[in-house]
Amino acid sequence: MVTGWFVGDGDDFRLLGTRCSACGSVFFPREDTHCRNPGCRGGDLEEVPLSRRGRVWSYTDSRYRPPSPYVTDPELPWEPYALIAVELESERIVVLGQAVPGVTVADLTVGMEVEVVPGVLDEDAETTWTTWRWRPTGVA
Repeated sequence: MVTGWFVGDGDDFRLLGTRCSACGSVFFPREDTHCRNPGCRGGDLEEVPLSRRGRVWSYTDSRYRPPSPYVTDPELPWEPYALIAVELESERIVVLGQAVPGVTVADLTVGMEVEVVPGVLDEDAETTWTTWRWRPTGVA
């Protein structure tokens, strides 16, 4: 889990961003030092929960085992997964993430509604590392 990037569980799961008090720009991943808007003189940065839903802006699939430091078990066969760029409903920023397991590029279309849900990045006997995933609305 990346501390400070998301909060909650299940239906309360939300990505966390920051909003500049001067210009209203929203950032994800979060920004804690300065406003990244080049046209802004800067303001206070406030943590804000981001929209749970958005629309598919673009997508592709990952058909190769990525190199380190990405964690994969070399003993298991590689499972391709879909990557989705999602324009968040309220903030109108694009956030990239994996689709939930079982959703492939054949299931996706530009403009379809998706929602952010918790997912497992990796786990061992002592720890489960949590990340976010995108799931088409109406899919359990």
